[in-house]
Amino acid sequence: MRVPRFVGGGRIEWAEREVPAPGPGQLLLRVGANALCGSERGQFFGGSAVVPGHEAAGVVAAAGPDTAVAPGTPGVAYLMEFCGRCRNCRLGHTNLCLAKGGDLGFNRDGGYAPFEIVSERAFFPVPAEVPADVATLLLDAMGTSGHAIGRARRVREDVESVLITGAGPVGLGLLAMWRVQAGPDLPVYVSDVAPRRLALVERLGGTPVPVAVRTLADALAREGRGAVDVAFDASGRAEARQAAVAALGSRGVLVCVGHGQDVRLDVSRDLIGPERAVLGSEYFRYAELGENLPLLLAHRAYLAQILTHRFGPDDLPLAFEAFFGGETGKAVVVHPT
Repeated sequence: MRVPRFVGGGRIEWAEREVPAPGPGQLLLRVGANALCGSERGQFFGGSAVVPGHEAAGVVAAAGPDTAVAPGTPGVAYLMEFCGRCRNCRLGHTNLCLAKGGDLGFNRDGGYAPFEIVSERAFFPVPAEVPADVATLLLDAMGTSGHAIGRARRVREDVESVLITGAGPVGLGLLAMWRVQAGPDLPVYVSDVAPRRLALVERLGGTPVPVAVRTLADALAREGRGAVDVAFDASGRAEARQAAVAALGSRGVLVCVGHGQDVRLDVSRDLIGPERAVLGSEYFRYAELGENLPLLLAHRAYLAQILTHRFGPDDLPLAFEAFFGGETGKAVVVHPT
């Protein structure tokens, strides 16, 4: 098979490798599509020892010993090779496995190759009528976003307004997941500097906040909104997190979803006095794939709007340049069938 090598400096070379054979408990996935993610910035510019790609959907091409999934089964690959036995896994917190075997696309070859090895435990079957590119929405776009919303709702049960900083794929996923769960009347404000992504925010039913033009506080004031109940940072930028904290009302919750920079808090003023909370949210539980599949099936046309660009494998450099340039929503590399 022909696989991409991320050599750094925004350059991708190509190499020939043998298609791997699945071992015990493993599946060989013929990748149909793999969505791009902002967490791959370091691999694109800094290089990677493995083939990146951690949002893959495809069809099982072969199954190793001690497996039950039949070849020909379509599905998606969960990022983490969780053990299923540790304290966290036994409680369903597979995203926080204490003995995971690896992460697809980061220290295991991932879905920008035409085939990848997936632990059967981390494979989730999907109906055959769901195209591979649409199936990738179950991963970061719906899974990571839905998990973050669940984290917020554990602390704040009466959410009447939402702020999202960053209109990248996870920010758009947060907006879409709020819409399909809470309906069209909940005010959802989404800030970003990229005009094309803000236009997509409006198309998905959110209120775009162009922070390149005005501050977040000024934009919310123009909307008649003095404070919000819940804020999600999907940008990973310190200034966005600080602005989100300042936008919270009493009992407000900030959920940090995007990895990156820091946030500074005056504990008495920012947390204790107004009884606010600041939470982290890491990926999602494997079980949430099954919880989100009915939402994807029921709202497929709406959710598919997040997928704005599709590229062939040979166009990977162009895909990343457009994606990191803020020209796309969720971009997907589609492998030929």
